[in-house]
Amino acid sequence: MLSNASIASIAVTVPGGSYEVLVGPRLLDAFGERLAERFGAPGKRAFLVYDAGLPDEHVVAASRSLAHAGFMVSSASVQPTETAKTLGTAARILVDLAETRHERGEPVVALGGGVTCDLAGYVAAVYRRGVPVVHCPTTLLAMVDASVGGKTGVNLLTPAGLEKNMVGVFWQPAMVVADVQALLTLSERDFRAGLAECVKHGMIGGEADAEGPLDPGLLDWIEANAERILEREPATLAELVARNVALKARVVGADEREDAPAGLSRMLLNLGHTFAHAIETIPAASPSPKPEDAPLRHGEAVALGLLAACAASEALGLAQPSLRQRVEALLRRLGLPTQVYGLPAPAGVADRMRSDKKVSAGRLRIVAPREGSRAGVVALGDDRAAIAGLEAIGAP
Repeated sequence: MLSNASIASIAVTVPGGSYEVLVGPRLLDAFGERLAERFGAPGKRAFLVYDAGLPDEHVVAASRSLAHAGFMVSSASVQPTETAKTLGTAARILVDLAETRHERGEPVVALGGGVTCDLAGYVAAVYRRGVPVVHCPTTLLAMVDASVGGKTGVNLLTPAGLEKNMVGVFWQPAMVVADVQALLTLSERDFRAGLAECVKHGMIGGEADAEGPLDPGLLDWIEANAERILEREPATLAELVARNVALKARVVGADEREDAPAGLSRMLLNLGHTFAHAIETIPAASPSPKPEDAPLRHGEAVALGLLAACAASEALGLAQPSLRQRVEALLRRLGLPTQVYGLPAPAGVADRMRSDKKVSAGRLRIVAPREGSRAGVVALGDDRAAIAGLEAIGAP
């Protein structure tokens, strides 16, 4: 990770190549020039897929930057909801791309949160069998997670309900531009929701690749800087994003597609997510941190999933209660939920978890955290540990 003034550059290296993640303030104002250097601009098209809920200033800054660099800019907006992240929405954008005669060497630019990154990445991967995608994440969750690593996808609407990210492809971005200034315009709830992914990374920072531990002090650093993070101090935000991206980059570099036979597993990045995805796709009940706040944000579901994973790990004899107590205390300090209302019977939710893509030979697999910011993937023989995890987060 190299710093140039206030901009950090993190390299993500995967078997097919490498790309750069830029982290710093006011990057949207000039990112068009960087794209022009990468793709060549005069006469080239750029298709901007943006979150319909974004402040106009972000959309205008991105569009203007691309146009000033010589790109012909077209755009499409998407609703930032899981119910909108579908094949139907992807098909609409694909038609728009075709109508602009977008060519294979021309970039699709994603501007927004995780839903936008997932949708735009998927569209770029399948249009003309693949065009470049550049992620410009505007939420904390997207900066530290969705924009990095090449996972794209849409949800599948089935008779049983919404199946999260069931249709997708690995498609690494050509570049990621994380303008931390955008975090200042997030609502308090959306900003805090993104912190759950940072806590997750801290909980696996003690794991190691060939270079050594990923970032064993990350969880300690988050605890020590919680107030400055919540105050959105710019330098602290930049360090938070850069450290999380650097950690994820090493995991992705070691196991791009979750299929490495040994060593550091990308599945560790799913810590808490098997629980979270099951919770947030429950129809009708609309679980929420408080009854008046339904439905859950994705990051809130991840926070609950982290606690459920701690409790499940306890039930398996892999973690001490002190780990769950530490994580719970930090989540509370960060304003994230530790209990959820509207949760159906744990046995039913555990059954929903079997739709998770990590199920193998019919056996549910979870990421079980341990002390020392370590974790491991565990195949469950039955649902007892999963049910113990869900019981730990259900509000009375």
